[in-house]
Amino acid sequence: MSPVTVSRALAGLAAEGLVVTRPGAGAFRAQPRASAAAAGDTSWQEVALSADGAADLVPRSVDASGVLVSLAAPPPGVIEFNGGYLHPCLQPERAMAAALSRAGRRPGAWGRPPMEGLPELREWFARSVGGPVSAAGVLVTSGGQSALTTALRALAPPGAPVLVESPTYPGMLAIARAAGLRPVPVPVDADGVRPALLADAFRATGARVFVCQPLFQNPTGAVLAPERRGEVLRIAREAGAFVVEDDFVRRLVHEDAGPLPRPLAADDPDGVVVHVCSLTKATSPSFRVSALAAHGPVLERLRAIQVVDTFFVPRPLQEATLELVGSPAWPRHLRAISADLRARRDAMTAALRLRLPELALPHVPSGGYHLWLRLPEGTAESALTAAALRAGVAVTPGRPYFSAEPPAGHLRLSFAAVAGTGEITEGVRRLRTACDEVRG
Repeated sequence: MSPVTVSRALAGLAAEGLVVTRPGAGAFRAQPRASAAAAGDTSWQEVALSADGAADLVPRSVDASGVLVSLAAPPPGVIEFNGGYLHPCLQPERAMAAALSRAGRRPGAWGRPPMEGLPELREWFARSVGGPVSAAGVLVTSGGQSALTTALRALAPPGAPVLVESPTYPGMLAIARAAGLRPVPVPVDADGVRPALLADAFRATGARVFVCQPLFQNPTGAVLAPERRGEVLRIAREAGAFVVEDDFVRRLVHEDAGPLPRPLAADDPDGVVVHVCSLTKATSPSFRVSALAAHGPVLERLRAIQVVDTFFVPRPLQEATLELVGSPAWPRHLRAISADLRARRDAMTAALRLRLPELALPHVPSGGYHLWLRLPEGTAESALTAAALRAGVAVTPGRPYFSAEPPAGHLRLSFAAVAGTGEITEGVRRLRTACDEVRG
């Protein structure tokens, strides 16, 4: 064996506590570990965790099941149509590794960063949003999920209603419920949220927050129509409410898409919009760098909550982000995934229309990484999801995307988390097998 192999093996054994290494002397067997302690009785925790919630207007429940569907890796051999991130072959691994290496050599890279984030990185995020957003109104955060959590905690007290798109991202529903908020659904169609129903929901509930994804909405893929953008901001402003804009996949636009609309925050001089954007979807699930942008008094509250919760994003990761987005590899990567995602989307839509024409596909998005399918009347989501897994393909049921009763059964299929178009074709073939099994 090579010295590198031996060194790695010894490092692994040392990390497990099985050997002790002594420079200049060698490696020695560690002292035997003490036997494991007997298991205790934790049943008392059931009372402790629930007793204080009796008076809550909205019970605080932490249900991560809707999020875990897209985070958990499927068993070996199962095609991953339920993934929420780019497959490793699409991730800019070499560019990220080079950026992290260069960042580690920057002067002060391992020191304490400013609480709000590095000034250069805040400026970069501000330029990407545009409009009235400035670097002074940007906070660097640890991923989009963390930014959404900070925003909802800052804008709505426990027990308050919060308006959400229907269907919407399950992770956001989990955040709201864990904070003791009451999600109120506002239906979405092919042109995004419906303004008349949004106005009705504000009047009926007195809500002061609306959370939306105006660009390539998750899960429908809808883009908020130009004529609705101003309406949404006007309705929220008249209600004295904030709009939390989750701009999560702007950098996953497909090659055949036209010019993208600006973020809502770019057309908002009055501080109605709290903007959330992230680099995670376009890079790697472990590259957790995002931003919160706002202006007005709300910014101080957002900043205070973030500092209390997380202090700051580690400086080496912020420095690596600056190295990555400032390198020639970054625009090359974005062009490459733009072309690849289009090819994958086209392969999946073609396979579905050929093998599963009974699954309705009302909208084919020009960005993002998934398709939203409506099941035939009477098809049980749970039965189909289980049958699909038996057939060797993992899919995401639609129920977790609704905060109230869904109008029909749905599936969300991701085309970004698989190895390529061949795996997409095979996955749809396996899904056909599952559908045949369910139909009997």
